[in-house]
Amino acid sequence: MLDPNYKLDIRFLLNDLDKYRPRRRGWVWRDAKPQTLGPFTYQQASPSLNNTIPLPSARHLGHIDPQPDATITTEIASGRFEDDIRRMRMAAYHGADHIMVIRTAGQSHMDGLLEGTPQGVGGVPITRKQVRAQRKALDLIEDEVGRPINYHSYVSGVAGPEIAVMFVEEGVNGAHQDPQYNVLYRNINMIRSFVDAAESKTIMAYGGLAQIDGAHNANATARDAWKVMPELLIQHAINCRMSEKVGMRPDLICLSTVPPAAPPSPDLKLNLPYALALREFFSAYKMRAQMNTKYMDSSTREATVTHVLNLVISRLTSADIQSTITPDEGRNVPWHVYNIEALDTAKQAMTGMDDLMSMLDFKKEGYLTDTKRELQERAVLMLEEIIDMGGYYQAVQAGMFVDSGYYPERAGDGIARQIDGGIGNGTIIKRAKDYMAPVTAHYGDNNVEQYDPACKDDPARLIGGSTFENPDMIQYIDELDHFDNVNVRMEENEDYRSTFKLKPEVQWLGDGIITVDLFFPTDPLTAEAAALEAGRQLNLTQVEVIHREVMHPSEGTRIQIKGTVTFDIDTSTLVLPTKEETLPEDEMIAYMQTHPLKVIAGTGGSDEHSVGMREILDIKHGGIEKYGLSYTYLGTSVPIEKFIDAAIETHSTVVMISLIISHDDIHYKNMQKLHDYAVEKGVRDKLILLAGGTQVTPEIAKAHGMDQGFGRGTKGKDVASFIVKKHRMIHES
Repeated sequence: MLDPNYKLDIRFLLNDLDKYRPRRRGWVWRDAKPQTLGPFTYQQASPSLNNTIPLPSARHLGHIDPQPDATITTEIASGRFEDDIRRMRMAAYHGADHIMVIRTAGQSHMDGLLEGTPQGVGGVPITRKQVRAQRKALDLIEDEVGRPINYHSYVSGVAGPEIAVMFVEEGVNGAHQDPQYNVLYRNINMIRSFVDAAESKTIMAYGGLAQIDGAHNANATARDAWKVMPELLIQHAINCRMSEKVGMRPDLICLSTVPPAAPPSPDLKLNLPYALALREFFSAYKMRAQMNTKYMDSSTREATVTHVLNLVISRLTSADIQSTITPDEGRNVPWHVYNIEALDTAKQAMTGMDDLMSMLDFKKEGYLTDTKRELQERAVLMLEEIIDMGGYYQAVQAGMFVDSGYYPERAGDGIARQIDGGIGNGTIIKRAKDYMAPVTAHYGDNNVEQYDPACKDDPARLIGGSTFENPDMIQYIDELDHFDNVNVRMEENEDYRSTFKLKPEVQWLGDGIITVDLFFPTDPLTAEAAALEAGRQLNLTQVEVIHREVMHPSEGTRIQIKGTVTFDIDTSTLVLPTKEETLPEDEMIAYMQTHPLKVIAGTGGSDEHSVGMREILDIKHGGIEKYGLSYTYLGTSVPIEKFIDAAIETHSTVVMISLIISHDDIHYKNMQKLHDYAVEKGVRDKLILLAGGTQVTPEIAKAHGMDQGFGRGTKGKDVASFIVKKHRMIHES
């Protein structure tokens, strides 16, 4: 069992990897049912995790971490599978239970099953070692968080059937599989693609893998994505019906639904009718909702807004799997923090919109239903034309698909492929009548009964079982590249695993990459050049501009740069703040009964924020009065001198000042002013001065005359405990 306080040992995972066997096969859906957490009952929810990282604001709500009903996806593929494993663990703590490793050069470019090397041009082709190591890691991670985690990649390219076999052997739980993806985007011969798909889908059905289709690639490719909506319905239909005919269970057939439009277009007005049309046509299947990526730029804020709008559609319709795209997708740099931000965005938005449709109804007449109906009619008309043309192959050859015209309009820019062209053309051979395949999950007739009638329903029995029944038959091949393999990479960054050395990172251990936000009061070109120079002056190497945002053509430009630091941090030399141990409640209450203490409290200077202070004071929120401390609350925007004067007048021992505003370091100045005024009045040694606020730390507070400072996450018991300890120390001395 993993210990949350210790890092995952990659070498342990790699040890005896040839002997690892997956403990389960098949996809697992969440146990969706109402959940009660704290004072709230959630209707569209699933059980909480054993170990979790709640949303930051949950500190005000007892650290609850409600989990939505939909499976939540994160996509991870940095190019180093050992670092991806670490990110998988982080993602699981934030609610991910669908880990997709697909952002790679991967299978769709491969002509055969790749076994022996982890890396390739542009990414990570999925290898048995990578899959096995990551599935082994996920076994441990799902025990740690207390929920099954689905591992996912894709079955495509001319090696699709071989990869499907490997996925079943290695306990992969889901995969993209859609022959149209091969045809349109990889120019694989269409006949070969559909024959391979029949075999691949049969294998996936045996292994209980969930299948996600690839129709969404049309709206990611078309010039005007919102115009291909009728075609998307057709692509979904073709793959769904083929999958079911081959033998897949409907509850494991998932449509990859992506809203074709994004702001600044009228997002919901374009996308919601399409979502309703899709759900109505394909109600027998599952929906995997993904956000729009075609119109993403390098602004993480813009991407997050699009993500939230897409999540609104998920709640207004349905999402069995809610995919998340990293907010930096437009930069093509999926970093740790952005994987987590996307997961938290989905969790926060879906929880916030819990049970939304119990409060709403769609209009039965008007734009929404009319547009939904129109999209469906256009799709039916397009499908009729495809049938009249002679079928799918002829339609693709005529360039019917990914055409930017809004059907029946045609822009003439569709993707055209030849029936007798493409990769793998001429490689389909008609099966002989007595062709024998003594293996499990083979499409078509295995013809083994001619040798043993008892093997008709268990063809692999004829040869003593296949790798599906007997994993010991699998030939495990380790990495073959002596210069680029996981052991070499781990040796290179070993210092960051086993010594006191530490470096910031964004995607790989010890990569040393940081990002810096800059603002320059000048035009964009000058700002960009200045940002690069600033990075060099900061002694960063490999400085790049990753985002440029104009605030005004001449008045200002925001620039984000990334660069690599050249130094290491020795953690053995760091001075860490000591964590105050909180006294038991009974001990605090007993002390207050014999030492009745009075408190003066309020927000200081020009600060009008009172919520945090009231939570520290009031018994309702577990504040200090729960422990027997009586207080006088002065209110907000209290002059600093008034705190000390009030303490003298009321014979109070403790002064608590809340300081949220930090402009011009006013919180520093007001702490110092409070201390100095107490000295001036001759009462500093008689008072316990406490400061609190989001920008306050114990170190800052003490440096400016306070006895203690309290920052984010402080509770009333923390403050009461310090008061008792401090007063006891003063009293005893």
